[in-house]
Amino acid sequence: MTVRTTRSDRVPREGRDPDAPLVEARGAELSFGRTPALRGADLSVASGEILAIMGPSGSGKSTLLHCLAGILVPDSGEILFDGRRVDRMREPERSELRRDRFGFVFQFGQLVPELTAEENVAMPLLLGGTRRGPALAEARDWLDRLGLEGLGRRRSGELSGGQAQRVALARAMVARPDVLFADEPTGSLDSLTGEQVMELLVDTARENGTTAVIVTHEARVAACADREVMVRDGKVTSLSFGRTGP
Repeated sequence: MTVRTTRSDRVPREGRDPDAPLVEARGAELSFGRTPALRGADLSVASGEILAIMGPSGSGKSTLLHCLAGILVPDSGEILFDGRRVDRMREPERSELRRDRFGFVFQFGQLVPELTAEENVAMPLLLGGTRRGPALAEARDWLDRLGLEGLGRRRSGELSGGQAQRVALARAMVARPDVLFADEPTGSLDSLTGEQVMELLVDTARENGTTAVIVTHEARVAACADREVMVRDGKVTSLSFGRTGP
């Protein structure tokens, strides 16, 4: 069995200020063709913080999240994670970063339909080199923690929307990432189910000391975060502060 590195095993980079932001964008600019999506966006996220990124449709909030997560590379500006320039990394290095240090939850879950729930959850561990048996055992443990006992053998088509999003959350957290990136995680759910998923997401992140960056246009979702930022026209234009701890 491959022994995976957990956050507690990771030694801070030599010379790095422990109080420095864990994730940061500095003057990030990105255009799709002639259409600007980010216009000099600046954002800092502290280690362990639950941050909500709000903004209207087309404001650039999802583009900013994708840059922070190393999915997109800005045309100019800097993206940093743990003191390292993500925007200067080559794709294989960014892919490794996304696999080993980041977790993702998207609006529609994006589960692999051919796999069972437990196989979907185990995927990050399997990609990281963990043997199948231990990976599936860890996946089942996470499904149990998120109230999905007995559903591990079901495929995505046999799950409700809320169940599928909890499977996606388990998959995002199974490797105990440093940062959880969630893009409209409740956007396809009804109000009650969305609230339940958000409570699980925030509680799970806090219990594991995981930094969470959540893109949403819903005030009730943002209210679960420690802090909110507003993105308009590709810039972080305003800040509002909520809770400062659990």
